[in-house]
Amino acid sequence: MPSVDIVSKVDAQTLDNAINSAKRELDNRYDLRGSNSTIEYDRKALTIKVSTEDHLKLDAIVDILLERSTKQKIDVKSFDLKEEPQPSGKLLYKLIKVQNGIEREKAKKIIKAIKETKLKVEPQIQDDHIRVSGKKIDDLQAVMAMCRTTDFEVPLQFDNMKS
Repeated sequence: MPSVDIVSKVDAQTLDNAINSAKRELDNRYDLRGSNSTIEYDRKALTIKVSTEDHLKLDAIVDILLERSTKQKIDVKSFDLKEEPQPSGKLLYKLIKVQNGIEREKAKKIIKAIKETKLKVEPQIQDDHIRVSGKKIDDLQAVMAMCRTTDFEVPLQFDNMKS
């Protein structure tokens, strides 16, 4: 029985390349040179900590990070930018979480959208991804096309296509 996994993941090496590229630009930019600005990446917690002196520089650094990530083909939706900057002494810092996996609530929205297509497929939530199985590969491809065109607020990739 054909199946496909719908996942949301960020390649760790590509993200590391984007962060290193942003750090290099941080050192070279005239308006940020000499400031106490840093970008730190925690691989285990999947968070990026950006710290600097004021809001203007913080916004500039986040823009640099997003631009470099886009050039590395990382979807901007992978970053959770909702958290407000926090003051810490003379510095401001912002924690940016990297979304890896599909949250349960968003997975339910995706499954509901798949069921509304009335295709003969069976979606199932499995940990942090969704497995869709059906009798025809054409139905699975239709589900994939629907997921690409619909905005679920999460970057989706399709993995492990079996026929």
